[in-house]
Amino acid sequence: MLYSLLRPALFSLDPEDAHGFTLASLDFAHRTGLLALLPRATGKPVHVMGIDFPNPVGLAAGLDKDGAHINALAALGFGFIEIGTVTPRPQPGNPQPRLFRLPAAEAIINRMGFNNHGVDNLVRNVEASGFSGVLGINIGKNKDTPNAQAVDDYLTCLDKVYAHARYVTVNISSPNTQNLRDLQKDDALDALLSAIKLRQSDLAQQHGKYVPIALKIAPDLDDAQVAAIAALLMMHRIDAVIATNTTIARDAVAGLPNAEEAGGLSGAPVRAGSTRVIRELARHLQSEVPIIGVGGILSGADAQEKIAAGASLVQLYTGLIYRGPALVRECVQQLA
Repeated sequence: MLYSLLRPALFSLDPEDAHGFTLASLDFAHRTGLLALLPRATGKPVHVMGIDFPNPVGLAAGLDKDGAHINALAALGFGFIEIGTVTPRPQPGNPQPRLFRLPAAEAIINRMGFNNHGVDNLVRNVEASGFSGVLGINIGKNKDTPNAQAVDDYLTCLDKVYAHARYVTVNISSPNTQNLRDLQKDDALDALLSAIKLRQSDLAQQHGKYVPIALKIAPDLDDAQVAAIAALLMMHRIDAVIATNTTIARDAVAGLPNAEEAGGLSGAPVRAGSTRVIRELARHLQSEVPIIGVGGILSGADAQEKIAAGASLVQLYTGLIYRGPALVRECVQQLA
């Protein structure tokens, strides 16, 4: 109820300013103990990727790119937190404005472009947080790194975050870094996954622990492309797949203000496309690789839809902007 009262004021701000203000407010509420007063749902623990999750509802990457707000976000009741996407070197991202609301569709368009302060800064933030819950770290490549050298960027990030993550997500599906999605194609993906798995094996020996690897894919894939990716996931024994990132399709929001802005569309309009990809993945993977479902979850029923389609875990992002912290509790209750 409180968020429903605050939302009009937040929506009166520039979206990126509102984002920063909200995170700063969450940090304050956490430091002062106010977040501890929020009602909580009793979650149902799940075991996925060899990890015990206190509940299956997580925060998707993108909201806390630098890992600067981990504890405050975890206090909202998530079973796990994913931070990033982080790149080897700091980069400002794309020019502003780059974040747009479509309230009539309960949607967001973003073309942030992996804006972050670099992997070394993220690692310092994680260390300072002292967070002991399930933390995923989402890694990407710098904008000016050509795809021919993209593997080097992913390996650099993997080396630096491995000791600090419970799992690591390889993001090859953002539409806001030029040509990044080309890494989803057969030969490029085969080479990337091969290099990642080899480095994972080396790091497991070096650190004395196995940190699972997840791959995040786009919703804008046809069934044949999903089948090809599923085959590579199984061949390389990838630990999980996150389905899906934002969409470049605009059919569901045609004619709405901001609908023609470049970038990835998230929120309610991507729900069906994300669920379709999850269902196709589940059909091909046959439970060999767990699926984390994300995209258009704005209610507990939406979360349940992802699980019914074949996901083992779900993640929220845009739904939080429209529903607030109550969405976390509703999804946890629904899945319990």
